[in-house]
Amino acid sequence: MATPPITPNDYLNIAKRRKWSFILPFLIIAITGVAVALLLSPVYKSSATILIESQEIPQEFVMTTVTTFVEQRLQSINQRIMSSTRLREIIKQYDLYHKIQKKWTMEEVIEKMREDVKMEPISTEVVDQRTGRPTMATIAFTLSYEGKETPSKIQKVADKLTTLFLEENLKIRERQTQGISQFLKEEVEKQKTRLEELEAKIATFKEKHINELPEMLQVNVQGLNNVDRNIERFEDQLLNLKNREGYLETQLANTDPETLSDQDKLRLKELNLQLVALKPRVSEHHPDMKKLRAEIAEMEQQVNMNSDKPQSKNELPDNPAYITLSSQLSATRSDIDFIKEQIKNLEQEKKEYQKRIDATPRIEQEYNTLRIQLNTTQAKFDDLMHKIIEARIAHNLEKEQKGERFIIIDPPQLPEKPFKPNRLAIMLIGVVLGMGAGIGTASLREFSDHSVRTVDALAMATSFPVLSTIREIVTVKDQRRKKTRRIIQVSATAAILIGAVVIFHFFIMDLDIFWAKLMRRMAI
Repeated sequence: MATPPITPNDYLNIAKRRKWSFILPFLIIAITGVAVALLLSPVYKSSATILIESQEIPQEFVMTTVTTFVEQRLQSINQRIMSSTRLREIIKQYDLYHKIQKKWTMEEVIEKMREDVKMEPISTEVVDQRTGRPTMATIAFTLSYEGKETPSKIQKVADKLTTLFLEENLKIRERQTQGISQFLKEEVEKQKTRLEELEAKIATFKEKHINELPEMLQVNVQGLNNVDRNIERFEDQLLNLKNREGYLETQLANTDPETLSDQDKLRLKELNLQLVALKPRVSEHHPDMKKLRAEIAEMEQQVNMNSDKPQSKNELPDNPAYITLSSQLSATRSDIDFIKEQIKNLEQEKKEYQKRIDATPRIEQEYNTLRIQLNTTQAKFDDLMHKIIEARIAHNLEKEQKGERFIIIDPPQLPEKPFKPNRLAIMLIGVVLGMGAGIGTASLREFSDHSVRTVDALAMATSFPVLSTIREIVTVKDQRRKKTRRIIQVSATAAILIGAVVIFHFFIMDLDIFWAKLMRRMAI
């Protein structure tokens, strides 16, 4: 069976027939939306905008010791402010969440306040001075608090949170600079103690190895060369003395020690003594000198004449030549012994110098190790002293608030109207949902109803022509039912009008704000 085409008149009949299927769901949902919009408690919000101002003094002159990023420091401050202890104090100070404190635990109330406090950074694109590339940087942030308290109380809480943020930022920066200064002081003391220990160790080492130090190597080498030259010189002297000793021994062996009698010996000695005594007083041409020499020559001639006579073993030699040779031989042997002693001493001195020279590389390695440790420690100490001066300057920078700081450019304002709920939006959503529910209900009822309502539809359904129609018979009961429906229609129409008036009232009041917010969101 073919379905007859639907005309605009059919749609009008469907609307008349299913008007209550549309009106009732629409009224229920729309009135519910209006009721929800009117019954929700107003939530007020107060916000502060805080600018992050960079350091006033260029970093080329004063380098700050606060090296954390702004985002990291903001999160650290936020965690400190959002601690249970701080929030509990604020809740008690301003008597917040008075209604829910009776139903919720304190931890749940604190968690609710954490949700109501919002911290949002404001970033913009800047050029990094180090790389020259554009990058995103946080230049400010907003701190807000929202709640169902009175507007004045919301403003006070927001102002309190803002103050805590500023104070905590100063405390963190000063604490960091103090911590760095204290750490550097401790490190300086450690390096100073280490430096003194190394200096004492080097002094002891130098005292112990004074002659074996690297700077004494040239002196030791020169001393060793001098000793070698002295040994060579004494060995040459020793060789000459030994040759002289052999010569004197040969001469002494060929000389007779006894040549005179006892009387002649006594006389010869007296003459020699007189000669020795006379020499300083007179010259060689003096008659006494000539006479005395002639007499001594005569006595010596007698010595030569008696040289073949046998000599007694017990008698001491009295031959002057023999005595002279003996004296020279004794002196030569004494000189030989002295030279040998000197060579022995020089050999010992040479061993000492050689020992020093051989030990110098090992001593130099140990000494250089100590010097490197000393130089490294000294460099660390100097670097720490430089850093501690910079840390003190940075501490004064933070103390006088010349470094990076937070500046309030928009303090918390007294909220003049609720932040949420958006009553107009809720009402419009209720109307739209009501219209959708009404249309859906009417369509569902219409398409699920298979009744025949027109002559043409009946003829097409039965394939027989319709001969006549009978008008609707209206009974008293039908009249009462119709009257009741009219009353309901009037009531529904009144409710719709009241709802429309309320929606129009809120729409007129919030129209400017609504369009401003809409345009701002579209721009974002």
